[in-house]
Amino acid sequence: MTNRNRKPISDAEEKRIQRMIDSDPDAPEVADEQMAEARPFAKAFPALAENMRKNAGGRPRSANPKVPVSIRLDRDVVAKFKATGPGWQTRMNEVLRREVLTSR
Repeated sequence: MTNRNRKPISDAEEKRIQRMIDSDPDAPEVADEQMAEARPFAKAFPALAENMRKNAGGRPRSANPKVPVSIRLDRDVVAKFKATGPGWQTRMNEVLRREVLTSR
């Protein structure tokens, strides 16, 4: 919803909201002096910021990353692997790896 589509709130509602804000001890209003002293997170806590960049989320990078491919397989082959539950693609990769290594 864009701001254009919102109805302005009444003065009474605005006062009610401001009272709730003022009553919250965990979120006091920031004074101008405090705002003037504010620094970006990365400058205030460089070690934490660096650590957050390293751990941006997701899985750690693999030393041997997988390659996405599109392949057409027989329906019964896929069904058999899927029937083994989660991790079926990994198991399929292991079967193919064993075949490649033993056929050298």
